[in-house]
Amino acid sequence: MRLVLLGAPGSGKGTQAQRMQVRHGVPQVSTGDLLREAVAAGTQLGRAAHIVMQAGGLVADDIMLGIIRERLARSDAARGFILDGFPRTQAQADGLAALLKSLGTPLDTVVLLEIDPEVLLRRVAGRRSCRRCGRVFHIETNPPRPGERCADGKEHDLFQRPDDNEATVRQRLAVYCERTQPLIEHYARLGLLRRIDANGTLDDVDTRLEAAIATD
Repeated sequence: MRLVLLGAPGSGKGTQAQRMQVRHGVPQVSTGDLLREAVAAGTQLGRAAHIVMQAGGLVADDIMLGIIRERLARSDAARGFILDGFPRTQAQADGLAALLKSLGTPLDTVVLLEIDPEVLLRRVAGRRSCRRCGRVFHIETNPPRPGERCADGKEHDLFQRPDDNEATVRQRLAVYCERTQPLIEHYARLGLLRRIDANGTLDDVDTRLEAAIATD
């Protein structure tokens, strides 16, 4: 299974990718996590990304694609992957297609998670991330289970990202719609796009997502 999850900030891509990773035994490939990992490890690409990030810029597509290439070369990605947060633009989609072609691993499916904007705002307000393991939770719909801990055995250290407020989220939504609509149309033309309703419970969305990828 080689899958891309598309959706607005807060639509549930990260949460669904985490759940699918467990069910299908293929890794969630989150570009945000990859960047932090590469920077922390001090790899050549990580150092290049760190310089750009320190200057407040956006990491260039070629650097990001290089980091993704390194991640997909690991043994756990041999059976597939779930890309979460990439691509976000047509240029990134073109670069990703060229990369996957060179690896002989073309995409199987692109799933778009569609959600009511007002529901999304409520979701984002309750979102929390763990500083230790990076997992994403929601204080109402997906809190840590009683006694649940990070992989290192320590308790989750949850925090709310400073940009998870209504004004910022509305701006991020506007940017998302502007940049991502051409990408949605691109994957639709290729016959790869599946749309699912991302409203409802996690289990509801799980069911729709599994049905969407089962149609291939």
